[in-house]
Amino acid sequence: MGTLWHPFSDMGAVEQTGELILTRGEGVHVYDRDDRRYLDATAGLWFTNVGHGRGELADAAAEQMRRIAAYSTFGDYATDTTVALADRLEGIAPVAGSKIFFTSGGSDSIDTAAKMARRYWVEQGRPDKTVLLSRSKAYHGMHYAGTALAGIPGNREGYGELVPDTAQVEWDSAESLRSTIEGVGADRVAAFFCEPIIGAGGVYLPPEGYLAEVRKICTEHDILFVADEVITGYGRFGGSWFASAALGLEPDMVATAKGLTSGYAPMGAVLVAPRVWEPFFRPGAGVWFRHGYTYSGHAASAAVALANLDLIEREGLLDEADRLAQTLHRELAPLAGHDHVIEVRSGLGAVAAIQLADPATAMRFAVDVRGHGVATRACGAGAIQVSPAFVMTDEQVQELAGALRAALDAMPAAA
Repeated sequence: MGTLWHPFSDMGAVEQTGELILTRGEGVHVYDRDDRRYLDATAGLWFTNVGHGRGELADAAAEQMRRIAAYSTFGDYATDTTVALADRLEGIAPVAGSKIFFTSGGSDSIDTAAKMARRYWVEQGRPDKTVLLSRSKAYHGMHYAGTALAGIPGNREGYGELVPDTAQVEWDSAESLRSTIEGVGADRVAAFFCEPIIGAGGVYLPPEGYLAEVRKICTEHDILFVADEVITGYGRFGGSWFASAALGLEPDMVATAKGLTSGYAPMGAVLVAPRVWEPFFRPGAGVWFRHGYTYSGHAASAAVALANLDLIEREGLLDEADRLAQTLHRELAPLAGHDHVIEVRSGLGAVAAIQLADPATAMRFAVDVRGHGVATRACGAGAIQVSPAFVMTDEQVQELAGALRAALDAMPAAA
């Protein structure tokens, strides 16, 4: 019996089937302890944007650790590397003049944004604005606020009411958002949390015009718009650092993580627009945002993030992500005609999902496809996730598509 308790796992099943233990990664491949090679179809967990084995990121961490690995950023303390990263992120943030609140990961970023939204309205003299809205199918991490905001019912079940004053709207209907706001009362709604592309809930692309419309609704009703770009941020949307910038959404806050360091070190950040940060920065006001983490702005992680952003710029990986998005769509879309597939969701961002006809087969398929040289996972309700590193070539995407088709062909016929 193993000792590792795996997150998001049926441990009884893991005990029966065993673990896939990886020992190294190179580019878009990972290797197990028997040195079998797999195409990494998911870039770890949406995060290894620059690919595995990038030695310069390890070197950046080592150099920083030798100098000063980390120090608290509470009060007036900071390290030079942390300040440099904050300045760098302000320069690429979707809203000019943003302040940067560092976290340890995506779930931290969501909970930070949730608390910041409620506290903002208190500072505005409107403490009744506490309701946090999110969408069906949405995933916003697994801390208390993120779990309460989850649009995936199974992620909320069994915990009771974690955070009061939360509600979900239909993921693809701007009118559902409008009617919910009117039902609750705009004077009670603090913020709307929105993934530009729904990720872990199954890779659902926004309907045409949806994001612009919900942003307009939030503006009309004086509700903060929080873009959850934990997945889409730092290039995965393709062609731009952030989906919010590419789409002109001008969010009040952007929750980020994953691609900030390409997963080489744990780190997240909330990019906070001037409207929200201004009440907390007034000289002499004595306003404390009593929130933060031991590793907020961790210096070694910040060094990795800076090196990662440099690498993305130097190798033109924002454009490569756009190229990858198009190639994934071209090569994977034909799988929609397979007997075991309902649809393929692709064509926006370097992400895709293959929706299996029988959702119950997805977990088994994710294991069986390893026999065809692919490491991936099930997501949403019976979909197979595809979100490779931006360095995956067109030829490697073709190889991936061929392996997925072979694994589909090997599935038993439907009963």
